[in-house]
Amino acid sequence: MKTLKITLSLLILICITSCDDFLSEKPDNRTEIDTPDKIAEILVNAYPQISYFDIAETMSDNVFDSGMVQTLLKNEQNYNWEIQTETADIDTQATYWDACYRAIAHANTALEAIDKLGNTSSLNPQRGEALLARAYSHFMLVSFWSKRYDPATASKDLGIPYVTKPETQLVTKYTRNTVAEVYALIEKDLEEGLKLVTNDYKEVKFHFNKDAAKAFASRFYLIKGDWDRVIALSDDLGTKPVGKLRDFASYDLLSVDDQRIAYASSTANTNLLIVSPNSIVARSRSNRFYLSGDRYQDIFGPSTSLFGKSWLYNFYSSNSSITVFLPKFYEYFKYTNVTAGIGEPYTAEVLLSNDEFFLNRIEAHVMKGQTALANEELEYFLSTRTVGYNATTDKVTEAKVVAKYPVIDNEYTPFYTLTPVQTSYVKALAETRRRDFVHEGMRWFDVKRFNIVVNHETINKPVNTLVKDDNRRALQIPLHASNTGVELNPR
Repeated sequence: MKTLKITLSLLILICITSCDDFLSEKPDNRTEIDTPDKIAEILVNAYPQISYFDIAETMSDNVFDSGMVQTLLKNEQNYNWEIQTETADIDTQATYWDACYRAIAHANTALEAIDKLGNTSSLNPQRGEALLARAYSHFMLVSFWSKRYDPATASKDLGIPYVTKPETQLVTKYTRNTVAEVYALIEKDLEEGLKLVTNDYKEVKFHFNKDAAKAFASRFYLIKGDWDRVIALSDDLGTKPVGKLRDFASYDLLSVDDQRIAYASSTANTNLLIVSPNSIVARSRSNRFYLSGDRYQDIFGPSTSLFGKSWLYNFYSSNSSITVFLPKFYEYFKYTNVTAGIGEPYTAEVLLSNDEFFLNRIEAHVMKGQTALANEELEYFLSTRTVGYNATTDKVTEAKVVAKYPVIDNEYTPFYTLTPVQTSYVKALAETRRRDFVHEGMRWFDVKRFNIVVNHETINKPVNTLVKDDNRRALQIPLHASNTGVELNPR
């Protein structure tokens, strides 16, 4: 696994040695960005350098009260859908908000430099990456800090400030666009970026590339309900993307640390966009509110399989089996003072993958009423996650899906209408996505778009229930942002 470790170290060095200090300078003192190389250097930091995984995961129904005596305040606040105490700590709501807008500022600086250089065709790759990066950070912001997308209310719902110009003042006041306006601006940047982006990078998976751009677009259009667009974007995957999905079976031969490294490796075919944020998400298994040892079988037990078989996910216990974890995050600690033991932790994370991309495609087929095709694709996906899969006997059929995932009145309520059969399939796919992306926060986005009720139990306290359309589904605006005029969310 030496090659994987070298790859991870290179990624972290790229992230921490870039020109991030540029935006800390007063606007008048900034160095002119006047060459393609300088633009490329700016774009290294056009991706959020803080992780959202722990925030989103802890708010979802993947997390339980493990019963540990102590926990971090931010862990408890996420679990209870509370605004976190204003803090500069990493892996918090406020720092992720700042990281997204900082990434946007880098993208906007690059776009301004491209315009000053004449916006020539030779700069199209940089322009494409900048537009996609700007769209991505705004998309993540509106996904966390606004109500879920609903075309019936989006023109009135509070979105987030969509920033398209570099800041010219040290403190700039912004007002919130509506959700409809934000989505329209994301789509504009996204579509233009899709036309321009290339794979012409030394480390292609550490930037928006063609496949990563399509995967991001499929997530965006799945939320908007544009099923045809999702299918068209994923045509290159086909019905059986052999060799393109994560090979969980191969992890059986690896140590726990090597599994952590392999998960976010650039050599894994499924990984499309990788970043290395300043994060301690690898230590989250020590949180009180996490995937508990006595509850993880509810999500990962053989009874949850359509085939009645065990999953290929390798779980390990921590804290005397109080919590369990799937090895996904390898922490690299960069010492700033070795003698004092002071430094900064970084963790490689996968932001976009073929696994998600393919599940988006299957869901779009379900919504188009193409059940037979959805069966074939879901069966292939599950075959890569199932111990002892038998192609002859382990079949996905409508009867199996409907029986395994019966319709429960008012359980899944997206803004669009679902037939009973579609409801069962959407639930099956949401549960599949829930398992595959455990610890990565993906479940929160399904909780939000399907308006799923979440019950968080805490020992010796009343159950805290996140009801449908609960205002807490939109995070509260960080205090320092509201102090500069960004309107608060209703509570």
